[in-house]
Amino acid sequence: MSYCKAILSMEGSRRELHKRYHDLYYGFPIADDNELFTRLILEINQAGLSWETILKKEDTFRAAYAGFNIAAVAAFTEVDRARLMADPGIIRNRLKINAAIENAKTILTLQKEYGSFQQWLALQHPKPKAEWVRLFKKTFKFTGGEIVGEFLMSIGFLAGAHDADCPIYQAIAAQKPAWMEGDNSHE
Repeated sequence: MSYCKAILSMEGSRRELHKRYHDLYYGFPIADDNELFTRLILEINQAGLSWETILKKEDTFRAAYAGFNIAAVAAFTEVDRARLMADPGIIRNRLKINAAIENAKTILTLQKEYGSFQQWLALQHPKPKAEWVRLFKKTFKFTGGEIVGEFLMSIGFLAGAHDADCPIYQAIAAQKPAWMEGDNSHE
């Protein structure tokens, strides 16, 4: 069942939590590098857990990870790692915490070389999902197929975030996401 249809079966605050993400964020193109980094780190932290768990903790993730400011996270020290490991408001997984810090450093390098993380992504497009996964595994930490696929769908680089009959699909299409430029949606 698609995310669009799954939300319809949810109730109360659970539905509102998912509907907000679905209607305002999921699949929309993102140009801001810090927000791209945010989405990548949230997707990494979701691995093995429900997306609902991550949505509920998003505000505490933002606070713990310096508002997902790439330069700030890249400068995190062992003291910061220990602070994060002790923070019950986030996912306290050493591999995921280390991935956030190391991936921030990688993004700083990409920014120096390509001007921005977003520009690096744009220069890689279009690729089939399998090629994206290989590229991300080579470039970043803790980025398997599911994480990469969801990250790219969530930022408009791969199709599939919304059903074609979902009203949000049209709102996203009007912004001309990267996936509309090439047919790499399900390869």
